[in-house]
Amino acid sequence: MEPAFHRGDILFLHMGYAPFRAGDIVVFKVADREIPIVHRVIKVHEKETGEVDLLTKGDNNAVDDRGLYAASQSWINKEHVIGRSKGYLPYIGMVTIIMNDYPIVKYVLVGVMGLFVLTTRE
Repeated sequence: MEPAFHRGDILFLHMGYAPFRAGDIVVFKVADREIPIVHRVIKVHEKETGEVDLLTKGDNNAVDDRGLYAASQSWINKEHVIGRSKGYLPYIGMVTIIMNDYPIVKYVLVGVMGLFVLTTRE
């Protein structure tokens, strides 16, 4: 979702009851994908039944997200949406990304904390 957000940014999500609008940034999960996707709503389709379908697109992508959705799915609906972005903290999530990408860092940090526990006196 660059340039709005970067890898490692922590997003604050809120679903709320307000209707979706074009321009909203949503986090959604589709079938067959483990990682949620953060993209902007470009079209909102309201059905007569009250259901709402959304079409999304990444800010850096040339085309919409229909290629990312499950097979034979052209829109996402409210059941796919995890939340709307209401704010973010830049790069705070890089700590967990580094520990997952380089497990040795995790072990070194746990070892250092253990060493502090053993050597600290009250």
